[in-house]
Amino acid sequence: MLAVALGLSSAVCWGLADFLGGLQSRSVRVLAVLLVSQAAGLIAIAVALAIVQPDLPPVGDLWPPAAAGLAGALALSAFYRALAIGTMSIVAPISSTGATLPVIVGIATGDRPSAVQVLGIVAAVGGVVLASRELDEDRPTPAPARASVALALIAALGFGAFFIGMKAGADASVPWALFAARAASVTAVLAAVVALRVPLPTAPRRLGALALVGLLDAGANGLYAAAATEGLLSVVAVLGALYPVSTVLLARAVLGERVRRIQEVGIVTALAGVALIAAG
Repeated sequence: MLAVALGLSSAVCWGLADFLGGLQSRSVRVLAVLLVSQAAGLIAIAVALAIVQPDLPPVGDLWPPAAAGLAGALALSAFYRALAIGTMSIVAPISSTGATLPVIVGIATGDRPSAVQVLGIVAAVGGVVLASRELDEDRPTPAPARASVALALIAALGFGAFFIGMKAGADASVPWALFAARAASVTAVLAAVVALRVPLPTAPRRLGALALVGLLDAGANGLYAAAATEGLLSVVAVLGALYPVSTVLLARAVLGERVRRIQEVGIVTALAGVALIAAG
């Protein structure tokens, strides 16, 4: 039950971070959003490390989370851009289908979820697919909408790789895995910002909003890493990938995005899947 609670908490934090990050990406360059938010998260993680002072694991154990951080940075850059040009209620669920990668890896490496949990995984993933259905299937899809779907699929692959790498690093040390992942992502994004000469925001209010995105994302990463040490990868990854539920609900409540009945069914199905996973 602890793994389930941590996994669901990570999904809520990711959903909030993604909604806010997507909003910011509509008025600020994506790389600028990433650099400020990721740097804020790195500072928070570094402070936590200084307080907790965990033992440093072998360097070899930090390569998987570092690779996960790079995959996560690529995923977030594609994801935030997709959220900026597309419909959040569609983009977010599509991006979460990357959870199928850790499910496959988890089962291939020995995870044996119960029959009830398998049913829950199928329901959760199926719910995400239903929630990602287009709003007007009988009309031609505009180019930005098509591009947002393609970017969401790229994000899905990156998020799936992040789930796998972070699980491997968390087994050695959760705090150091978080630091390695965030340090790698900040380094990569900083290099891109410098190379492309991307201007950074300077308004305190804007910086504060971006810092909040980074803190929520870092918190979600920590909750997921902790959950990964308590439960099966194939189960915890699916729970973490339910972040679109809160993103979709926020997009509907705050932005007034129209959600079709089939998308509502998808959200309910995903939540039912979570209940089955928890019951297993």
